[in-house]
Amino acid sequence: MAILDGGLATQLEADGHDLDHPLWSARVVMEAPDAVVAVHERYLQAGADCVIAATYQATPQGLMALGLEASRAEAVMLQAVRLALRARGDGAAAVAASVGPYGATLADGSEFRGDDGLSVDELVAFHRPRWELLCGSGADLLACETVPSLREVRALASLFAEGALPGWISVSCRDGAHLSDGTPIEEVARVVQASDAVWAWGINCTAPRHVTPLLRRCRQAGLTAPAVVYPNSGERFDGDRRCWVGEPDVHDFVAQASEWKALGAAVIGGCCRTGPDHVAALTRGLRDVS
Repeated sequence: MAILDGGLATQLEADGHDLDHPLWSARVVMEAPDAVVAVHERYLQAGADCVIAATYQATPQGLMALGLEASRAEAVMLQAVRLALRARGDGAAAVAASVGPYGATLADGSEFRGDDGLSVDELVAFHRPRWELLCGSGADLLACETVPSLREVRALASLFAEGALPGWISVSCRDGAHLSDGTPIEEVARVVQASDAVWAWGINCTAPRHVTPLLRRCRQAGLTAPAVVYPNSGERFDGDRRCWVGEPDVHDFVAQASEWKALGAAVIGGCCRTGPDHVAALTRGLRDVS
């Protein structure tokens, strides 16, 4: 079993960086790249076997909408991967390039609703330019994450089928049975199980209390692919106020993660509102019982 890192943006904010911006952590890639390297290094020191580059909200469309030329937009995305590779150095950890959902470019919490209204073909067209760039970036994996709808799962699965880096498709869920857009999680299981190109599936930026029932439902639906699990703290993102609200649900994170491991999770880490301490606890707790 492998340990994934935790929230990159969460730690950047804790270090004093202002991420209240449409580019989120990609802003720091441009303005303070050493700070991004330092956060990756903290997660590696905490025991992470894989770190995710800060390309979640960095897309050609989003960067160019803010006035960057196409070549500069591409340079920013490649720079984010290079920063993660620099942090890894000569180590054995993997570097995954993040592929955030279409909703992330709207910077309004749409990735937790899945109400973008785009067709599968339109979503493929949106993702393709960044997809092709990241496949040649030097990253080891593609982490398609916080995917809120079955349409976008299908779009990403079709891109994997064209031949690319290995990777996973990880969904955001509203409860213990449904994606953020209301689709039963079993539908994701069917799409992934039917694909020979998607290496793993996952659940991320979802409250920890929902993960166990989601894993069980997918296994009962016949999904045998490895699972990647990296929940948020259990708080909820308020897109209107642009902040996290509610109470955290990670007080017993290692015990929860042990359940996920027993249900076949091959990679476990944290997402928003988790940090190096959570990853260190997973490293100690899960590796001690391996």
